[in-house]
Amino acid sequence: MDQAASTPRPRKRRDHRVDALRGVALLMMLCDHVPQDWLNRFTLRNVGFADAAEIFVLLAGYASWLAYGRLILRGPPDGGWKAAFGRILRRCWRLYLFQMVMLFVSVFTIRQWRHYDPVPVDFLEPELAHGSHWLWAVLTLQALPNNLNILPLYILLLLAIPVMVWLWKISAKLLLGVSFVLWCIANLDPSINIPNWLDPDGWYFDPLAWQFIFVLGMLSAILAGRNDGHLPSPRWLRWVCGIYLVWGVWECFPYRDWGLPPLNPLPVPHAEKSTLALWRWLEAMAILVVVQSSGTASRFSETRGGQALAVLGRHSLEVFSLGTVLDLFARLVMNSFGTGWAIQIAVNVGGLAGVYGVALWLDHHRRQAALMAGETRAQAQREAMRPAGGDGGG
Repeated sequence: MDQAASTPRPRKRRDHRVDALRGVALLMMLCDHVPQDWLNRFTLRNVGFADAAEIFVLLAGYASWLAYGRLILRGPPDGGWKAAFGRILRRCWRLYLFQMVMLFVSVFTIRQWRHYDPVPVDFLEPELAHGSHWLWAVLTLQALPNNLNILPLYILLLLAIPVMVWLWKISAKLLLGVSFVLWCIANLDPSINIPNWLDPDGWYFDPLAWQFIFVLGMLSAILAGRNDGHLPSPRWLRWVCGIYLVWGVWECFPYRDWGLPPLNPLPVPHAEKSTLALWRWLEAMAILVVVQSSGTASRFSETRGGQALAVLGRHSLEVFSLGTVLDLFARLVMNSFGTGWAIQIAVNVGGLAGVYGVALWLDHHRRQAALMAGETRAQAQREAMRPAGGDGGG
């Protein structure tokens, strides 16, 4: 047997930068969804045009190419359109179940809490506050409450991946062009949206607009895959991205919250989130370019701190869902008992411990499953290599 052919190829080392960046976005969401939390003064939404949602959807597109786009290109028997679409449907079903669990836990919790202490109306839309006539609208994703509207967007984007890959196979420029035109349409006429029973304006995350940043994430993954995981970025582009990010901090810093006079250098138009304003997706892309072209970011992702963030990012669905429920409890606690230092510390330490503990537990079980699968494959190989005559006994 040819020794070169029998030698297994070295396994490509995992790039943890995307996982770590997703972990940062999840921690920012944990703070942002609690308006009374003092920590959200330091999150991206208060020091930039974008916030964690743009990072989350951008990286969802990046990860979706790695999970499904490459599977389509691989072809049968272990890939292809059918295999990829089956995996997409299973993922969508999982997202749907998590969405339903979060929603029903939220409705039940708020209804019970109201028996003991008043809850502001903005914690739960009036249509969900009483009765069960809302049930069908919720189950069919026609009703999307606040803070529970990003997973339905993700489901829709995942279902569109086969079309996106089909356009990309014709031409990457065609995919980008079609996606950009749809984004332009959503910004020119925001009324073109999916109806939302709880909001006359439709889905808060307009899918026609937000698909663009998802596609940018997919195309970024393709470029990085051709360059050993690094986004090919010339020095001048990295400088432009860095300057844009610094300008975002200067322009969007909450000066009044800190008792400072406004120092905004330019009168920038409102960066509308629902239709993904230009300033927002530019900032998210600038962050991705800086991170995925940086050797420093790559080295940091291998450190203990980087790995602590990456473990959150590897289990983003579970971490996001638990964080959303914990955020609801944090808002209720702060509404009932105040926002003093003791409550702030308890809420933030408890939230971080909860999501990080779940992520560590899931990561441990993933490693155990991978180890058992490896042992099973090794055993199968040993059985296949055993001589047909057995041990020669008898």
